[in-house]
Amino acid sequence: MFASPDDLRVFLDQKVAQYNQKGFIAHDPISIPHLFSKKQDIEIMGFWAAVLAWGQRKTIINKCHELIQLMDGSPYDFICHHEESDLKRLLNFKHRTFNATDTLYFIQFFKQHYQKYPSLESAFLSTEGQTMEHMLNQFRNNFFAFTPDYPARTQKHIAAPSQKSACKRINMFLRWMVRKDERGVDFGIWNHIPISALSIPLDVHSGKTARHWGLLQRRQDDWKAVEELDAALRTFDPADPVKYDFALFGAGVSGGGE
Repeated sequence: MFASPDDLRVFLDQKVAQYNQKGFIAHDPISIPHLFSKKQDIEIMGFWAAVLAWGQRKTIINKCHELIQLMDGSPYDFICHHEESDLKRLLNFKHRTFNATDTLYFIQFFKQHYQKYPSLESAFLSTEGQTMEHMLNQFRNNFFAFTPDYPARTQKHIAAPSQKSACKRINMFLRWMVRKDERGVDFGIWNHIPISALSIPLDVHSGKTARHWGLLQRRQDDWKAVEELDAALRTFDPADPVKYDFALFGAGVSGGGE
């Protein structure tokens, strides 16, 4: 393995440089928000691509393209200006356990939110504090707060630390929106959430790799594991710890762990 923490940091930084580049985009769900230039379109389809991101990446990307077509190629405009009759075309949209009921609620949430705020970032900002735990819990509360008759089934698609979830998909979305660098993968279009506050998008693959490298001891891939892994990665780069998602994901998929 590695003779010292410095050796591990150098190795991780090399992996970040290998995977944090534009060639990574085409075959990843992040390619979906990269289709757009308008901030709200990037937010909407970035969030949707992240939420739908389970299963084969090719299938995820194809389903997102289908969803974009159902919204006339302009998600923000469709959400803000659709007629009730326009929603009928979405009744057959489905990806694994995400179905039309969830789709219609997402549209309802987005419409309500953008009537009040110019950016989805506002839904994450917490009066309780700037930790990622607070922000993720705040977002889930906001997502289901504007109507008392939200579909109960949709709750499973919006993870939060209060549910003991690792929140992999939403943490991935936040990385896309918040991280700023010159590599052209992440967007960095949000300015109120500190990059240093971001949490690692932990799943079974990145968790296995993190344990292999001695960065994570906890066996469950839950919120406590995220906190443990975040703390380890902040010792290498406290200003931008989530950049190591590129190393964990890339090495996990390619089998490139040392």
